[in-house]
Amino acid sequence: MKKAQPWVGLLARLILGGVLLVAGYLKAFTPDKSMMAVRAYDVLPIWLANILGIILPWLEIGAGLLLIIGVAVRYAAIFGAALMVVFIIAISQAWARGLSIDCGCFGGGGTIDPSKTRYLEEILRDTGLAVLGFYLLRYPVTKFAVEKNKSHELVQGE
Repeated sequence: MKKAQPWVGLLARLILGGVLLVAGYLKAFTPDKSMMAVRAYDVLPIWLANILGIILPWLEIGAGLLLIIGVAVRYAAIFGAALMVVFIIAISQAWARGLSIDCGCFGGGGTIDPSKTRYLEEILRDTGLAVLGFYLLRYPVTKFAVEKNKSHELVQGE
């Protein structure tokens, strides 16, 4: 497993980073829709939901780029995993409260027909992405990363 770990880490970096980058990009240039998607969860004050709707896509883009190029992997992985946990909680509470919303994860968002909700699918996807983030938190040294974490390599005996 020790020889496969840097390759598994590369795959985890590219998947989590790619998802964050695409999700952020699809929302960054449509702030009205992004704000509406956050407001649809009906858990934050409108002013805070609007701020989050504007800022979150850019944070996702930043973390995605860091993961893809392999810089500050541990920090970007913490952000990505934590974000997925927050998304899981947000989607779960919307489902439990009987809201009929699109998660807004890849643009769009807001109220939808109850037959079109995909809460379980979204929760499972975000759980898988959170696992990738936690994996990278534990094993941040991966193949083809710009940044090499020497202190971690010494601890791992590599």
